[in-house]
Amino acid sequence: MFRRSMLVSILSLVLLGGCASNSPETESTTSTGKAEKGSRGTIGFSALDLKNPFFKIIADTLTEEAEAEGFEVIVTDAESDVNNQSKQVDNFITQEVTAIVLNPANRVSIGTAIKRANDAGIPVFTCDLQCAAEGAKVTAHIGTDNYSGGRLAGKAMIEALGEAGGNVLVLHFKQANSCVERVKGFNDEINEYNASRESGKINVVSELEGGATQDVSFKATQDGIQQHPNLSGIFAINDPSALGAYTALSQAKKTDQIIIVGFDGQLEGKQAIKDGKIYADPIQFPKKMATGTVANIVNYLDGEDFKAVELIPTELYRKADAMKDPELQ
Repeated sequence: MFRRSMLVSILSLVLLGGCASNSPETESTTSTGKAEKGSRGTIGFSALDLKNPFFKIIADTLTEEAEAEGFEVIVTDAESDVNNQSKQVDNFITQEVTAIVLNPANRVSIGTAIKRANDAGIPVFTCDLQCAAEGAKVTAHIGTDNYSGGRLAGKAMIEALGEAGGNVLVLHFKQANSCVERVKGFNDEINEYNASRESGKINVVSELEGGATQDVSFKATQDGIQQHPNLSGIFAINDPSALGAYTALSQAKKTDQIIIVGFDGQLEGKQAIKDGKIYADPIQFPKKMATGTVANIVNYLDGEDFKAVELIPTELYRKADAMKDPELQ
């Protein structure tokens, strides 16, 4: 009788232990405290151009942060084409993602795709680049204070050209709202500087489409120096444009004549500043944009407060900064 009672007790403990070991801890966390991938849904991210290191940093950081919060992330590359991006948004809608994140490929034309996401009840968040389309609802945006950054670029150009002043070419990318703001800030800073001077003024003689890429900016700079052989400076709206401009100046043997001010602070751009190819950059913080975007999505889904628009200030980065930058050692 004693043996039979013992056997029943042991069997009961085994069964109870088996039930306990099969119980999930929670639906959304693991034993390490990290959220399970996909437990909070899926984020669809359409990057402007993953060949550009700046947007690759945003994509990688956003993916890492979102997965830590329990999201699955689908990353696509718009390749700077708003038609590609619109199709990617439609695919996200079909897949019924939890949220959509965009670096808008065109500040106005992307509006129709965003409206389709609005109609489907999917919140849209923008990162770095803003949407300027009327009627398109963006839940939250986080990016750079591009206007103030443009003014810093203007200050850098004034500093670089000194009392002599000179003629300046701008390599633009007008389809991006961020670049429109950068150029506006740059021009306002230069105009204020000129207003207090009788001589040594800085004249923006041309704005050319640089495509925000090395190849297009290389060709635009070639055209610019042919049209304006007495150029003293170039303001390029990002580092790829600045590097393309430098290649054109190098081939034309005008690197000693023309000073380049860029924008971004990518690793290649920082190295070019250290090497004396670019004078200075107002630098951006893509990792902050990515982490802030994920935080906005989490706060929105949890019903917590968040800023509808957050703009991160830039910092002017010169050769002296590059010489002590641990990334470049």
